[in-house]
Amino acid sequence: MRNFDIFVDSAANLPEDLLKKNDIKVISYTCSIDGKDTECYEEGVPFAETAKRFYAAMREGAETKTTLVNSEKIKSAVTPSLQAGRDVLFITIAEGISGTYNQGVFAAQELKEQFPERKVLVAQSANASMGEGLVALYAARLADLGESADACYQWIIDNRFNIHGVCTVDSLKYLKRGGRVSTALAIAGTILNIKPVLHGDENSKLTVFSNERGRKKSIAKLLETFKENVIDPENQTVAITHADCEPEALELAEKLKELGVKDIVINYYDLCTGAHAGPGTIALFFMGKSRLKTGKDPVAVKSGVKAPQR
Repeated sequence: MRNFDIFVDSAANLPEDLLKKNDIKVISYTCSIDGKDTECYEEGVPFAETAKRFYAAMREGAETKTTLVNSEKIKSAVTPSLQAGRDVLFITIAEGISGTYNQGVFAAQELKEQFPERKVLVAQSANASMGEGLVALYAARLADLGESADACYQWIIDNRFNIHGVCTVDSLKYLKRGGRVSTALAIAGTILNIKPVLHGDENSKLTVFSNERGRKKSIAKLLETFKENVIDPENQTVAITHADCEPEALELAEKLKELGVKDIVINYYDLCTGAHAGPGTIALFFMGKSRLKTGKDPVAVKSGVKAPQR
């Protein structure tokens, strides 16, 4: 039986059934549609409904945005666990995408003063969406095998760059608005029907690594990247998330099954990164070869935690 609780921010994108099955708690981002705020995740509220409204509003030109999970919200969420005598492992979206990790570190420092006998471990997943979600699932499964919070934390540090996330977008305007592509590329890409393919790099940032002509080719690139990097596809959970383009997600799932994948999770794309990628985004997440080009984890080096041994 666990003596600690696992928390994620809502960018982890885990479906309700997996959250309950793996006893993972969620701290939600806040999203806004034309100035009206709502929680990105609410227990018992079907996420698909929230996501459909959000992406439909984006298509209609509404002003949409998300707000990071701040330290006060984190402290409020985890304090009941600490009061109950339980430690906390909080897994966050990649530091290169959101400031939530830093807010978590700040919250942990303050909580340590209030609960000196308890541990609040904060691990940034080096991933977004279900990439973060897969990291949390692996940690939860280790915990169920009797591993401690410290051991689960260290597993994340050692293995987070083996989780791959690759996605393609339907329109360049949202990436342009967020500064991820230049105005010139956005204009040229729209005229030439260029669809960028992005991945999480070794600095935990979402970057363009390929530009494909047309939607079918960009989705095919997701599958190609999977085949090039996946390890043991038959014995892992693979995830697909989509920003309201479910038929394409289902088609991609069928192609993954042909490659031997047995366990596939499909969910609407989380709103935290979806607000920057836009409707029509489709993403694929899996365990594979290390994403680290140098063999060193730059995030671990910066934070002073033990670097992964490869």
